[in-house]
Amino acid sequence: MKTLEGGLHLADVPEPRLRGGFPTPIVLGPTGIGRVTATADDVFGVQQGDIVVATSLFRSHRAADPQEALLGWTGLGGDGRPTPTTDRMREVWRNGLFAERALQPERTLVALPGADGYPEPERLAFLPWLAIAGEGVERAGVRAGQTVAVVGATGQLGTAAVLVALARGAAAVVAFGRNRATLDVLAGLDRRVVTVPLTGDRGVDGRAIAAAAGPVDAVIDTLGAVPTSAPTMAGFDAVRPDGSLVLVGGVREELPIPYGDLMHRRLTVRGSWMSNDTTVLELWSMIRRGVLDLSVLDVTVVGLDDPAAALGAAHNSHGPELVVLVP
Repeated sequence: MKTLEGGLHLADVPEPRLRGGFPTPIVLGPTGIGRVTATADDVFGVQQGDIVVATSLFRSHRAADPQEALLGWTGLGGDGRPTPTTDRMREVWRNGLFAERALQPERTLVALPGADGYPEPERLAFLPWLAIAGEGVERAGVRAGQTVAVVGATGQLGTAAVLVALARGAAAVVAFGRNRATLDVLAGLDRRVVTVPLTGDRGVDGRAIAAAAGPVDAVIDTLGAVPTSAPTMAGFDAVRPDGSLVLVGGVREELPIPYGDLMHRRLTVRGSWMSNDTTVLELWSMIRRGVLDLSVLDVTVVGLDDPAAALGAAHNSHGPELVVLVP
């Protein structure tokens, strides 16, 4: 037998056969927080004893043809699809983070100065979500005093975007999502949060987002796989002229953006994928100095003894609910 996710087992399979898109055997688990226990002689970016964020984003650094893979997860090329190069990356690096100890390449680790003194390290497991969301907020050009709308705010990535926008001085954050209970929780985080329940009707939703807190300067779309592009397009409809829409989530539908509308409203539509190391460090600094408060998170700690229960808990979590695997 061979181990998957620290406790789920697969029968022996010939190498390097793919099962479900993954080379096996494999330890799954993208992104997390850990302490470096040992390094190779040619590693200089992190040191033994460092608390680090493992971003899992392995880049080829080939500028003309970038290839990227999320170790312990998916392989992506420059256009977002797997390639022979990304497949090879995942075949070589099969160690994710759902384990007692993980082997990771230096280029996927970001050291967090002073993090060894952070009183509740399990809360730092939310930092990868914050970094992905923060990269999107940065690409939207959000400035203090602006109004930001978050599409898909009731998921973990959406909640991260709400928290980052608040920490960066947004005058108002419109939280747009489906789960009304989570919307109520988000509204209780800060008086600047205004919630809009998703109806599924693009026209209704777009008008509601636009009217919730005045002109919307930027929309951050954090939705995952959904059956329609209507919620994303409601965000597009709501943004003010000269505003921006940044796509951060995992929507797999085509967006019917009309040429003339985009041009005459002078909108900016941008993509944002994962995060840069500098974004991780900036957000850690905000957490460390109390600008971004992680005490709002509802953290559940799980172990490797019952992987199915751990995955079930993670699947059922919403918004600021965070399930953290601590071996």
